[in-house]
Amino acid sequence: MKYKFWVVGVASAAIFFVTSARSQVYLHGQGLPLVLATQAANVALQQCAKKGFPVSVAVVDPSGQMRVFLKSDQATVHTKDASFRKAYTIVTFGPIFNLEHSSALAEKFRANPSGAAFAGIPDVLLLPGGAVVRSGSEVVGAVGVSGSPDGMEDEACAQAGVDAIRSKF
Repeated sequence: MKYKFWVVGVASAAIFFVTSARSQVYLHGQGLPLVLATQAANVALQQCAKKGFPVSVAVVDPSGQMRVFLKSDQATVHTKDASFRKAYTIVTFGPIFNLEHSSALAEKFRANPSGAAFAGIPDVLLLPGGAVVRSGSEVVGAVGVSGSPDGMEDEACAQAGVDAIRSKF
């Protein structure tokens, strides 16, 4: 009898982890094509360049893997990791909380007493500058930007990249 509960517990845990993992991968086979990821990155980079901000832009797939990375000529070295981490954070946590931008996610965690613990997870960066890319209701990637004087400027550039490809799905 004791083993029956153990088997049920293991099966329940397995279902939970498989379901959680599926939220971060393609559910319907719709991915972010490289041509669109590249276009989103270019638009985000150009949007920030128009404002005089030398930035880096990272585009990731739903599992947080880098698809595209662009760095403007004058962007500083730390913007590479920060742009990736912003995109990674919103693509991996955004779907869980039904959030579209890393600024909203940062605010949610800041308001939660245990939210600081999330900052200790590798590659998580709770700052504005990331925006998810959706195909219908499915998250197919995210754009992360770093290098402007304000994270909200980064996020506006990331959103411009997302907006540029939104109608192409």
